[in-house]
Amino acid sequence: MSYLFGFNARIGRLHYFLSTILLGVVITVMTFAVASTSLGGLAQGASLSQMKGPLIGIVLMFALASFMLYSMRFRDIGWDPVCVIPLWIALVVVDRVIAAKIPAVSLGHDHPGTIVGVLVNLGLVLALLFWPSGAHETETPNFGAPPPRLPDAPLPRQEAATQAASRIARVAGGEFGRRGG
Repeated sequence: MSYLFGFNARIGRLHYFLSTILLGVVITVMTFAVASTSLGGLAQGASLSQMKGPLIGIVLMFALASFMLYSMRFRDIGWDPVCVIPLWIALVVVDRVIAAKIPAVSLGHDHPGTIVGVLVNLGLVLALLFWPSGAHETETPNFGAPPPRLPDAPLPRQEAATQAASRIARVAGGEFGRRGG
């Protein structure tokens, strides 16, 4: 499930940038297709409420794809997307609540946010676009699973030869497969 939403995948800066542009183009084409078919139906007496369902579906697809891209890029940077994305969403919600309750700190009558929220959003978007990739040697979190067992280190040649010689001596001396009696 975590691979489905991109929590354990990585995407570099260039791929993230190009994927974001491609996502924007695809969503725009889908929106224009829905709008043009709905507007064609208006001439035949249909209502604009028929556009709601497809547009809601397009918005949900855009949100899911955006969160997947954010998750993959945050993972590539080395940040945990399971923590960063909910904190980002919480900051946006708290920022809008503060701007609604205290209009003096909002950016304007038409903008439901504060300068702090805008700067944090700008910082995170710039980090997604320009922050260098983290070290790929670090493993992705396993969320409570036991750590993978590392392979045993190879024995030095002399120890391996000594162990092999002792096994051969046991077999030759009758210790191997001999039954008592």
